[in-house]
Amino acid sequence: MHYKKTSALSLRKQIPQKDWLVSHNMIDLAISSIISRITLNRKYDIPYLAGYSKSGKIIYIDRHMPRSFIYKGHVIKTDKYLILHEAVEKTLIDKLGLPYQFAHRIALRVEEAAVRADKVSWKAYDNFMQTYIKTIGDERVKRIPKNLDLKPYRDEHDNALLKSMRAKMC
Repeated sequence: MHYKKTSALSLRKQIPQKDWLVSHNMIDLAISSIISRITLNRKYDIPYLAGYSKSGKIIYIDRHMPRSFIYKGHVIKTDKYLILHEAVEKTLIDKLGLPYQFAHRIALRVEEAAVRADKVSWKAYDNFMQTYIKTIGDERVKRIPKNLDLKPYRDEHDNALLKSMRAKMC
């Protein structure tokens, strides 16, 4: 899918007036708007699959995370869901001051709504993601971006992981 910079006014014009439910069209417009404002980087090891820079302008997806999976014979690209999750989470933390755990749970529900709007089973998607969270979570961390926001890791009190991450920041 091609994404272009989208203004808030443009978004409002593209969403039908009576569309109060989460739809495929609404989610794609939101993702387009987010993607036009961030840079995606897949060159690092990112515990928990994805994260963001301190500024929120870069979203990192772990370099080992596949870009897609097969669901009912169709290729389902996953980056857009992870980008949406990370952007919502970072915004809730920075703009509304929510603790990471609350922001993460809300972002997870937004991610789920996006997956379901694309008519993909949340269970299939989540099972796919959980497989890679375990795999990536178990590997030794080798390359961490120096501007990765560590707040989620601090809030999870994963001190061993934080120590390892700080030693590998480049």
